[in-house]
Amino acid sequence: MTNGSGPGAAGDTVAAVVRQWQAVRPDIDTAPMEVIGRINRCAALLQQAEDAPLRRVGLTRPEFDLLGALRRTGHELTPGELARETFSSGAAVTKRLKQLQERGLVDRRVDSRDRRVSHVRLTDEGRDLVDAILPDQLAYETVVLAGLDADGQGQLSGLLGELLAQLEGRLGLSPGPRG
Repeated sequence: MTNGSGPGAAGDTVAAVVRQWQAVRPDIDTAPMEVIGRINRCAALLQQAEDAPLRRVGLTRPEFDLLGALRRTGHELTPGELARETFSSGAAVTKRLKQLQERGLVDRRVDSRDRRVSHVRLTDEGRDLVDAILPDQLAYETVVLAGLDADGQGQLSGLLGELLAQLEGRLGLSPGPRG
């Protein structure tokens, strides 16, 4: 799929950018831009959409990711572990945890052996919120992907999975959730 020639590619924003680059620099291969540009554009648009079900309960995607990590692992995690689980900075996790704690969705306790370490767990209210919102969030994401049939979604998922595994390998990250 080079030169913006994939299905539906002629009308997307990235195809227009690629055509512009090819007009001024016909000597370069823009194929990587077609893939990376589309991944970045999709990510930006998905972030702009703000995940309607999450917005209704006053959560951002990064906050939900923290709550989800605690729920799916089923045990306490340190802020550092949460940062690794959610690919977030320590400072961002600290800020989000403070907000979630103020809302009564998480609790923190100091480690009995090392007072510099805290352990974070979901409160009953936090667990109930995650359990209640997850089906709505998945239904919303299903609608977002509705333009692709099941085969297309499977192919896209497989290809993105291959790319992610390669990138994680290059960065020395272990594949899959930790915990």
